[in-house]
Amino acid sequence: MLFSFSFVVSALIAGASASNVIDLDPSNFDSVVGKGKPALVEFFAPWCGHCKNLAPVYEQLADAFAHVKDKVVIAKVDADGEGKPLGKKYGVTGYPTLKWFDGEGNEEKYASARDLESLASFITSKTGLKSKIPGPPPTDVLVLDSNNFDEIVMDSSKNVLVSFTAPWCGHCKNLKPHYEKVATTFKPESHCVVANIDGDAQKNAPVSQKYEIAGFPTIKFFSKDNKEPVDYDGARTEEEIVAYLNEKCGTNRAVGGGLNDDAGRLPEFDSIAHKFFTATGNARDSIYQEALQLAASAGAASKPYLRVMEKVVNGSTGYVEKEAKRLGSILAKRNLNPTKLDEIKIKANILKAFIEEKVAEEKEKIAREESEL
Repeated sequence: MLFSFSFVVSALIAGASASNVIDLDPSNFDSVVGKGKPALVEFFAPWCGHCKNLAPVYEQLADAFAHVKDKVVIAKVDADGEGKPLGKKYGVTGYPTLKWFDGEGNEEKYASARDLESLASFITSKTGLKSKIPGPPPTDVLVLDSNNFDEIVMDSSKNVLVSFTAPWCGHCKNLKPHYEKVATTFKPESHCVVANIDGDAQKNAPVSQKYEIAGFPTIKFFSKDNKEPVDYDGARTEEEIVAYLNEKCGTNRAVGGGLNDDAGRLPEFDSIAHKFFTATGNARDSIYQEALQLAASAGAASKPYLRVMEKVVNGSTGYVEKEAKRLGSILAKRNLNPTKLDEIKIKANILKAFIEEKVAEEKEKIAREESEL
């Protein structure tokens, strides 16, 4: 038990010391700040929501300058607790307040954006020290700004969903992983674009003002047929946004990627397909001719139905069931490129049109037999 307790204590100490942000209070402030080394100091309060939002960014900032921590200090003071006298001394009236101390007795209040890039740029401008900010993870969300917004969004060949976000916004951070997944899901749809713009950045102010962005996140849909934006007011989940875009863009994307079970299906051919599959002999030939006539007006989307019928007419015994099983196995492995998987999914969906009613009948039969036992 003693070993376990010691281990836990050691782990806690190690976790606490892992931060590159220096904790300051009246006992150590003067020994760290103002001794020839410049410092950025955050005066915070533990209960402050804005301080909580800034905390992970501030940790990243300290990590980005950890390689030069002998030349610049990234620190924080609990100005509503033990560090209250320091907050009073430096005129702190709200939280968080960030102040820059140049190491030569001069100080100034930091008044720019509180995102990682802005904070790092500020320190670099003051010290000439370069940060080591990790590059952004790969994303399928198209990044917009005031320079390319109209070019992308007003393109009459594209439907565009735009999220207006702010780096400090907690709700935006919650939305981001869902939005990233949606963008990846719709990447194969060239006419349906999932995009984002930092609506709080000064350079993008003209765009935010034009569209009267009053809060974050705000999501707007710009149709290729009408560029007057429509507010998205559904749930900020992957499932809801995918369903919304399918409706607006006329697509059949599935949550998690790929196509859903409706992709490639034509209702008028679905009924013919089942009728054809359950028919025999001359009746089947007659239904095939009916399908050919309907295909003349249905276009290319009907061809996969005709190909299945031709396979069956030419005597490929058990073709539909065997092919459906084979394609299902390929889709389950998902080891082909997305375009090929989409093609296979459409073929699999159309094969289901021939046999799904038969499957439903078998399930009903089994259910009836079980209920009679």
